[in-house]
Amino acid sequence: MNQVLELEQAILARAQQLADQYAEQAQKTREAILRDAAERLRQREQREEANARQLSERHYRQRVQAAELRLQSHLDRMRWNLVRRVEDRLAERMQAFIKDESAYLAHLRELLQAAAEQFESDRLVVQCNAADRKRLQADWAAVEAALPGKTLRLDEDVIDSLGGVLLHSDDGRIRVNNTFEGRMARLRLRLQQAILERLLPTSPESGNLFTG
Repeated sequence: MNQVLELEQAILARAQQLADQYAEQAQKTREAILRDAAERLRQREQREEANARQLSERHYRQRVQAAELRLQSHLDRMRWNLVRRVEDRLAERMQAFIKDESAYLAHLRELLQAAAEQFESDRLVVQCNAADRKRLQADWAAVEAALPGKTLRLDEDVIDSLGGVLLHSDDGRIRVNNTFEGRMARLRLRLQQAILERLLPTSPESGNLFTG
């Protein structure tokens, strides 16, 4: 009988020992699971925070870039308007210059001579507006004397121009446009660059009208 009791006690003690071991192991496993879950949660929060930071930075950069583009577009419009106003003033200055008859007539001769010298042909036709035709016709002997070797004909048909001359060969195949409008068209880019350099000398984009 005593042996049976001792055996039961031994079994119970062993069972208690195993139960304690299992309980301790379960506690360790629980703690490990909690630590692992906490670490995964921390990593997930870090990833979400990093993603949120990247999205925020991207959104900020996009807003900054959009603002820069709007500002650049505004500056381009301002520069363009400035250039156009100065170009309009050039036409006004030309009209004022034309009123100085002696100076303008000398200028008209220079334009005609510069254009004529570009032709290999000896027979040239001169066209200009009605007012300039009268000026040249009154001074035609001096005009021809300044261009020996060239035969000039002052066309009766006038052209629509603020000032200057349009020359073409007698056969009409070659022409040089030294009117105010023709010279403006040829020199427009250089004029715009010069205007911007004068108006905005410290601007890094002053050499280019549109900087995009």
